[in-house]
Amino acid sequence: MMSTGRPAATRRPPPDTAAAIEAHGLRKSYGKVTVLDGVGLRVERGSVFSLLGPNGAGKTTTVRILATLTTPDAGHARVAGHDVTAERGRVRRAISLTGQFAAVDEKQTGEENLRMMARLSGRSRAASRRRAAELLERFDLAAAGRRLAVTYSGGMRRRLDLAAGLVGDPEVVFLDEPTTGLDPRSRQELWQVVRDLSGRGTTVFLTTQYLEEADRLADRVAVMDAGRMVAEGTAAELKAKVGGHRLDIVFTDRAAYARHEERAVHRSPDSLTLGLPTDGTALEVRALLDAVDPERRDVSRFSLHTTTLDDVFLSLTRTGGASRQETTHV
Repeated sequence: MMSTGRPAATRRPPPDTAAAIEAHGLRKSYGKVTVLDGVGLRVERGSVFSLLGPNGAGKTTTVRILATLTTPDAGHARVAGHDVTAERGRVRRAISLTGQFAAVDEKQTGEENLRMMARLSGRSRAASRRRAAELLERFDLAAAGRRLAVTYSGGMRRRLDLAAGLVGDPEVVFLDEPTTGLDPRSRQELWQVVRDLSGRGTTVFLTTQYLEEADRLADRVAVMDAGRMVAEGTAAELKAKVGGHRLDIVFTDRAAYARHEERAVHRSPDSLTLGLPTDGTALEVRALLDAVDPERRDVSRFSLHTTTLDDVFLSLTRTGGASRQETTHV
């Protein structure tokens, strides 16, 4: 059951002119289920911001509130300088939203889809033709512009969908898991589109289940779990907080594994593997191996692991570790 209560009245801080998106204390419940529990965030103009989190963390609900598709029970937010509750029309004119499933009309050509969107935005027929041609060229779809969209590959349809969302030249683009289901080549093509958008000064708000995607594209990353923001920073900052390097050691027997288990930051009992923190230098790795196995009989093999966003994700969310109760800003 959806909550129909109006947002609680709270004092709104003055607009942050450097921010394309800002939110404070967003709360949302459906019946007795709390989906958002005091979410706050800030996204700089012209940047790529990625929101990570397990399924059910509240990512899509956050996007829906920021895109004016649903109303928060409490808290407030501004997008492109406009209040998402009091100025919905202005917000909608300033944004574009693309989800994980392309929303194009497959019975029309690519060009017809874009011309239709341009006409709906208020452009004249001539201006709509020009805008469609510009976007087809920009998204490398010019050669396929007169083909029916049903003949397009998944990656082409997703690019066409994104192009349709850019007909009005929005200030802020929301991409809600846009590469889900795409093959690696199509995913990389869409990554380049995101880079181009940012290079033109467009703000991109990206939710994704591919952590490599956030690592490559985002200027800043936020991790969400159980309706709360649990960490936020650059990808490098978040990795450094979890630990820059880890020495993964496979032990020869369970007794040797047990002797060193307490000091490990990563444990895999089935494979008798422990991950021990290290700075990654050869000097420290040698010293650590000497300390763990001075008689050279307990270690079967080892490898040096550099922290990834996967490690950050697993350490900060309930799917991989204890949930943090306070947001970590780095």
